[in-house]
Amino acid sequence: MKEYFYKSYDELPLTLSVQEIAIVLGISKTSAYELVRRKGFPVLKIGSRLVVPKEKFREWVAKNTGGSI
Repeated sequence: MKEYFYKSYDELPLTLSVQEIAIVLGISKTSAYELVRRKGFPVLKIGSRLVVPKEKFREWVAKNTGGSI
């Protein structure tokens, strides 16, 4: 299994997998799948993959925390 260690927002890839979302948010992979299935979460389905554009993820976090990252 590939391990991810991000020290800053700028190190994130352009699109994040569900596993990467879980790591960045510090939640389980199961919780990350529940999150990406919520209405309003910025997820793209490409084939069978679910990915989240980095900028849209950042906007979602800011909107849902009342702040910015």
